[in-house]
Amino acid sequence: MAPRWATFDCYGTLVDWNAGISAELARLLGPLAAGPLLARYHEIEPRVQTEHPGRRYRDVMAAALAELVAQAGVVLPASEQDALGRSLPGWPVFPEVPAALAETRERGWRLVALSNTDRDLIDASLDAISVPFDLAIVASEVGSYKPAHGHWRAFYESTGADKSRHVHVAQSYFHDIVPARDLGIPSVWINRLGERADVAPTRELPDLNGLADVLDDLVPPE
Repeated sequence: MAPRWATFDCYGTLVDWNAGISAELARLLGPLAAGPLLARYHEIEPRVQTEHPGRRYRDVMAAALAELVAQAGVVLPASEQDALGRSLPGWPVFPEVPAALAETRERGWRLVALSNTDRDLIDASLDAISVPFDLAIVASEVGSYKPAHGHWRAFYESTGADKSRHVHVAQSYFHDIVPARDLGIPSVWINRLGERADVAPTRELPDLNGLADVLDDLVPPE
């Protein structure tokens, strides 16, 4: 019986990166600045990733933060330039995630993280989730950032997975749902922010509650 594979984005999907980034922006620049600057940060980071696909994610975050604070007229001391990378292992896991992943795994799904990050950072986050993953593929090792297709190529090369028994689960429409659609991979959009999509994903949930049922519907157990 061929295995069933569920691949996951991590930050935004399993780990609350908005809470983590906002907390650091508030600490560095004050709580009133954190909200408006968070949206701007999410515009800067993908551009830095596109311009420098071989950079470590820790360095991408540092570059995006430096540009953001410069636009705000602030110069960070050297000790704070890696503030986001240093804080990332402490970013909170969404509360429903451990139970939802544990149930998914109990039903026989193999779990893989496809993350725009570095090995040490994803390892820390998966440890915090406390549900075993079979594999984690990270940007700094494949030399590209999603929405480029490098993570998915590496996933298929590493696992030999049957595409008909694979579902991708993610919060970011731009980074994950669109490329999954382009690659012909069924997807579950974890639409935590109540966004609207130009093209509908295969399935949509507001969080990971009920994920195992949706996955079993897309690829039934044999």
